[in-house]
This record gives sequence, C-alpha cells and structure tokens, in this order.
Amino acid sequence: MVIVIHQASSTSNAFFYNERKAKEGNATFYHSRNTPSANPFIYSSQHRFQIFKRIEDSNTRVKNKGLHMSFNPTMNDMIRMGEKGIRAELDNLMKQLGYGNQPYLVYRHADIDRVHFHIVSTRIDKQTGKKIKDNFEKEKVQKFIKELEQTHQLKNDEPKEKINLKFTKYSNNLKQNLESLFTELNRMDFITSKQMYNDALKLFHIEVRQVPKGHVVFVTDENGNPIRHPIKMSDFVEKPRFFQSEEKAEKIALAVGYTMDKSDNNITNRLANSRMFADLLRLIPMYSGNIEHKKKKLLLKKRKGLRR
Repeated sequence: MVIVIHQASSTSNAFFYNERKAKEGNATFYHSRNTPSANPFIYSSQHRFQIFKRIEDSNTRVKNKGLHMSFNPTMNDMIRMGEKGIRAELDNLMKQLGYGNQPYLVYRHADIDRVHFHIVSTRIDKQTGKKIKDNFEKEKVQKFIKELEQTHQLKNDEPKEKINLKFTKYSNNLKQNLESLFTELNRMDFITSKQMYNDALKLFHIEVRQVPKGHVVFVTDENGNPIRHPIKMSDFVEKPRFFQSEEKAEKIALAVGYTMDKSDNNITNRLANSRMFADLLRLIPMYSGNIEHKKKKLLLKKRKGLRR
C-alpha cells in the first residue's frame, strides 16, 4: 500500500485534473462524503467545484488550499479489502488526517497498469474558515498504513513481473492479460469460494457469465455493462479456479479424498488440509488431455501418501 500527498497549489488544479481524467474515460466517480447533495456526481463539474470554492472564498490569506492524495493499493490489497473496505478505509484516512468532516471526492483511476484512487478536498475548515493544521502529515499517513496492513493482513506480495490489469474497451492483448489476472487470483489461497472470486473479478471490471453452452468472460464498465465482445471460457488456457465443470471438479476431488457438497457447491476436505485443497483446485484445468497424464499420476501418488 502506498499513499501519496500531492503538493497541490490549488484545489482547482487537483479537481480539474481528476475531472479531465473522468471525461477522457481514464477515471470514474467512486466515492464522496460531506457534500451538500447525497450524490454530487450526478451534477456538473462546476457544481462539484463550487462545493470547495464556497468554503475557500471565506479565507483569502491561505495560498495552498488544496488537498490532493492518491491511495495506491496493490492487487492483493484490493482483493483483501474489497469495495466496501476500500471506501471505509478512505474515510478512515481522512479522519486520521483531520479531514473527516470536510467535503471530499474520490476518483477511481485506471490510466496506468494498476487501479488507484485520487482524493480531492480543501484544507480550509468548512465551519471555521481557518486552515486545518497539517503538521506531521507524513507520519500520520505512515501510521495509518501500518494499522491498515495489520487490520486487513496486507503484505507486499505483488508479482515481480508487471502485468497489465487495466481492462477497458481499448485494452490490447485482452486474452493474455485476462489469463494473467486468473493466474494471480488462482494463487491466492484466501479466496475460498466462487462468490469471493466473482467479487475479486469485479474489482477489475471483469465478469464471468453463464450461457447455454458454458461460460463467457466480459469486460464491463463501472455499472456492470459489457463494453467488449465476450471471450469463451474454453478459449483460455489458464481458467478461473472456481469455474470448472462440476463433474471434473468432483472427479479430482474424489481422487484425493474430498467430497462435493451439492447443497451449496462447496467442497469439504476429508483430510482437513485447506492449503493442499487450494493447490489442487488450481490444477483442475490441467486434466483435460493426455499431455498431463504424468501430473495426474503424481496427484494420485500424493493421495496414497496421505492415506498412510
């Protein structure tokens, strides 16, 4: 997790930078607090800007009135926190810095190879008209990050090789990058259900939908509307872990001592070994041809070893 306080000379610079990104399609309106209207994003940009301008007009002495921060979670951070967690922690960050009662807007950016968030507010207190004290802001941010990492068990486990997880209607190498996303999600043992997997995919504007002949993968906008032609699941070499056919999953599960609970589509581990189970589920796509015969034999060999 990285949080940066940008040295904005004015609120207007920070505000219109983010508004321009939204207009270009590289950012979306994500979150807001303490604004006169419940949803300021349904109004014009000038309406939103006036929220800050009216407050700042009461203080003509302070020069640098703008507060502009970027909240930069890793892919794992986003998945562990989830959408609700991210919004809650953005609010907690503002409270810790002394801006919890101030109006602020949050923009979700996807103009580089990772998703991040920009916060725009004013340093002029909306009630007193005085500048909010900004002493030790860097220290406060570092303390917040440490608490955040402890609360959500965040760690620096990003892959060394950078992959492009920005999915838009203009994305290049879509199939390859989707497989990279599936690979990263498949290795995360804390994702223990299809619902969790679906929630993780939605963080990247990806949805898997069922059709009469199987499943297809869509890239969507922030409202869940498809913006690209779908790709058939069968076209992927690396497939999402929880979207194998039930029959195939059951065969692999039974081979190593697992049972499929039909009532809720969860697999119960007879061997009480959840880590091994997560690893086995990742291997399920490999058992579709004779090429992987050796791996299947190895799996069965493991089964014999576990029964001893």
